Amino acid sequence: MYELEKLGERSYYIESPVKTGIYQIDEQNVLLIDSGNDKDAAKKIAKIIRTQNWHLKWIINTHSHADHIGGNAYLLEQFKCQAFTVGVETAFMKYPILEPSFLYGGYPMKALRNKFLMAKPSEVASIDDFETVTGLSDFEFIHLDGHTFNMIGIKTPDGVWYLGDAINGAHIIEKYHVSFLYDVSAYLESMEKLIKLEGNCFVLAHAGICEDLGELIDINKRKVLEIIALIESFCENEIGFENLLKKIFDHYNLKMDMNQYVLVGSTIKSYLSYLSDGDRIFATFKENNLLWQKNIK
Repeated sequence: MYELEKLGERSYYIESPVKTGIYQIDEQNVLLIDSGNDKDAAKKIAKIIRTQNWHLKWIINTHSHADHIGGNAYLLEQFKCQAFTVGVETAFMKYPILEPSFLYGGYPMKALRNKFLMAKPSEVASIDDFETVTGLSDFEFIHLDGHTFNMIGIKTPDGVWYLGDAINGAHIIEKYHVSFLYDVSAYLESMEKLIKLEGNCFVLAHAGICEDLGELIDINKRKVLEIIALIESFCENEIGFENLLKKIFDHYNLKMDMNQYVLVGSTIKSYLSYLSDGDRIFATFKENNLLWQKNIK
């Protein structure tokens, strides 16, 4: 664990719980793609960088989830470097309280103000300014929205793609079933983008390294479609959100805690929005209860 592995002429990754990318800009300077889940992970990353006699000049964060930005604060202080990310993710990195607040739908209780959901704040610039600031013009970026508000994939000049949480590994899907999604429609659109990607290899934060995304894309899409069908089946008769959430946890034999309640709960609400926008289910209010039901056409 936390070993440096080479993928291309200048592209590397660190074998760790959340795969971290490194690109060697020149003899001295490197760029990091995502920074691990906390200060301890960042210290291990920093040790690897220093062992190679490198200096960390820039960080690109694929998105703002804590396990991808948790090392930012430490690394930015240690190396006096600069971080970049995309769109709405910049606000979540500057103001981490937004993450549990968004998931919970109000001020988050103490049980949700944890490092799993909240990284340390970090200053970050827009990826739109990356080329101007760095002078690096050979990197390619792709928008992969859906898992979060905004997310990007990064292709290095030697043909290695770093794709963050765009695709989950089969083992993750088998274990958890309901992977976090913010926008189901955007996620399915991102899957279509990924099918067309060309590169020498692909680094997936929670699925390792692969040379062909096809099989994993199919597995991820099938699970999304399975959950859509499952929710529709539970909405054959009127059902409230809490009962629906319990049925999904029971169906997949998941164990609820406060983190899982907000992560899976938020995701199921996104599925409900997707189905409602497609006129496949509708909402009604009865005796001050919000109830969902399948649309019979």
